[in-house]
Amino acid sequence: MTGPAILLLLAGLGAIAWVSARARALRMQVQARASGRRDAVHSLPGYHGWYVALWTLVPAALFLAVWANVSPALVTQSVLGDPAAQSLPVDAFSRGAILSEARAIATGAQNGAFNPLAQALVEPYRIALDHYGLGGAALALLLAFAGGAYAFTRIRPDFRARTRVERLVMTLLMLASLIAIITTVGIVASLLWESFRFFSMVSPIDFLFGTKWSPQSAAMGYGNEDAFGAVPLFWGTIFIGAIIAMIVAIPLGLMSAIYLTQYARPVVRKWMKPLLEILAGVPTVVYGYFAALTIAPALRDFAVSIGIHSASSESALAAGLVMGVMIIPFVSSMADDSIAAVPQSMRDGSLAMGATTSETIRRVLIPAALPGVVGGVLLAVSRAIGETMIVVMAAGLSANLTLNPFASVTTVTTQIVQLLTGDQEFDSAKTLAAFALGLVLFVVTLLLNIVALRVVKKYREAYE
Repeated sequence: MTGPAILLLLAGLGAIAWVSARARALRMQVQARASGRRDAVHSLPGYHGWYVALWTLVPAALFLAVWANVSPALVTQSVLGDPAAQSLPVDAFSRGAILSEARAIATGAQNGAFNPLAQALVEPYRIALDHYGLGGAALALLLAFAGGAYAFTRIRPDFRARTRVERLVMTLLMLASLIAIITTVGIVASLLWESFRFFSMVSPIDFLFGTKWSPQSAAMGYGNEDAFGAVPLFWGTIFIGAIIAMIVAIPLGLMSAIYLTQYARPVVRKWMKPLLEILAGVPTVVYGYFAALTIAPALRDFAVSIGIHSASSESALAAGLVMGVMIIPFVSSMADDSIAAVPQSMRDGSLAMGATTSETIRRVLIPAALPGVVGGVLLAVSRAIGETMIVVMAAGLSANLTLNPFASVTTVTTQIVQLLTGDQEFDSAKTLAAFALGLVLFVVTLLLNIVALRVVKKYREAYE
């Protein structure tokens, strides 16, 4: 029996359990009220239905989750016990490849076998899969019936079904919230472990303060000395994401927020604000194509026209300009919300004192909304320094330590992509360098987000 069929059958059993339990609870509560025992009724019939339905579904679902991870090993063990498996090679890699091919044919994922040994194991695999599949389905259904029967016997007017259901729902919500925490801990742990392996091969001082980035030379056997200096990558990330992009995003985002909150008519704001925020929904690869095919050639031609003949068709300026346009909605939305949250009495008081609208904006609204605006800028910076596609397509791959905006530079995220592309050996400094770069980027982004959230929190405490 296939997995979707089992899940559909369990869903049907859960629905039947809910309807049956609710009907029984309703009938028992009507009888209790008719006999004058109104205080004996604790929970609504629907809670009794959910209690029985959950007891029907949850144990069976947990068993299926465990069985899905256990049954493949049992199937493989059963196949290895078949006489046809005696001719399998001793080499673990070759044996695993043959077994994987036989399993793929048995499940229908592959039509023919490239290895005759795999074809001989197809039928044992089919038998084992059917055996353990039917066994798992039978046990799951047995658990569903047992759980539903146990819960059904507990239905009575004074049973606290609502308390049990709400407690279970709270537990599920807590587990759902822990998934994000556990995932973050796993990410940090993996980064720390692989980074520790990298720093056991390369000095952290050379990595953080070195000015030459050439991991390919280390991979070719020329040594790790002076090959993993990441300062050019850090500078390229700051140059594109925190300088050029912010020069574009901050003025345009802030001015658009001022116009939409202070000058635009309600009809104009109703249309302009969603159109502006569409920029945040455009895929970054589209921005990358636009930067590589339109902006970068135009900037190169402009640089040549003003006498800069060394201008590259892949430049920091092209990537930074397009990235700045991409993050305008981040700055604009935060600034819009911050300016709109300033009490109207401050604006009215300034106008009543004779100040013009522009003076009120410059001397009252912007200073009052400045913490929120700064928080939005910091969030936009953290978004910009983590961008990859635009930099890959428009800024190039050269690790240059330069102030020339028309030169090709690279960033941390771009180099991570380069180091992990293709078949890599995860015991070399060249590959492990990607994890060290990821750890640095993670720490910097985390600090920026913490600072931004603290600034926004201060602002909210002032006006809520």
